[in-house]
Amino acid sequence: MTTPPPGTTSSASFTFDLDAEEVWLAEDPTASRRPVLLSQGAYGPRVGLPAVLGLLRAHGVRATFFVPGRVAETYPAAVESVLEAGHEVAHHGHTHRAPAELSLDEEVDEFERGLAALRHVGVVPTGYRAPSWDFSPHTLGLVADHGFDYSSNFMDEVRPYVHPSRDVVELPVHWTLDDAAHYWFAADTWTKKISTNGEVEQIMVAEADGIAAMHGCAVYTLHPQIIGRPGRLPLLDELLRRAASDPSVWVATAAEIAAHTRKQES
Repeated sequence: MTTPPPGTTSSASFTFDLDAEEVWLAEDPTASRRPVLLSQGAYGPRVGLPAVLGLLRAHGVRATFFVPGRVAETYPAAVESVLEAGHEVAHHGHTHRAPAELSLDEEVDEFERGLAALRHVGVVPTGYRAPSWDFSPHTLGLVADHGFDYSSNFMDEVRPYVHPSRDVVELPVHWTLDDAAHYWFAADTWTKKISTNGEVEQIMVAEADGIAAMHGCAVYTLHPQIIGRPGRLPLLDELLRRAASDPSVWVATAAEIAAHTRKQES
């Protein structure tokens, strides 16, 4: 549905970053020699993604998947399965290197290579999410100059808006609705505990309910390699059930919400 149904007062979008192995490869190039480490990412397209797609289908929810170009090259069948299920595929860089850590030439190369890889598998993306939500001073300009309709990276609002300096809609995000913030385990430090589903559900539901009370948009940022673990799928099931069964919440893709925002502000 491209417009909010009558009676809805807020919106929600379930977005998934299909990062696969690229997170570890971006942080440490030597990770390419560590197959067990990389297997954590391979779980995403191989096991987590089909499980996530099954839950989305069961609840009748269309989602947005942000995909790095190199993941599209490595796992084209995974991207095809997302498209065949009727979901949106959007741009998430080429590798998972954060734009703020790159020179301008490197950033342009990453952006355009990722875009080309998505187009090669039949995707014409209209939205962009930077790896790690980390813009450089040039990123928003690149997004606008390449004709993208929306960004989903900033944390300065709870309602979608149009960037005043660029004709780009922003769908704000936050760590509270990101599964990685709660579940990520850092083997190099062994200091970050893995949260329980009960803890994560309490945090996410409180944030989503608060955003709804402010007539905003709850943008869930989830990862098939994280939320797609067997013990966490029941939490995703519950989050989808709550959103899809609430008549006051419009559940839509990021592109649909961005298009409606632009229409409202024009």
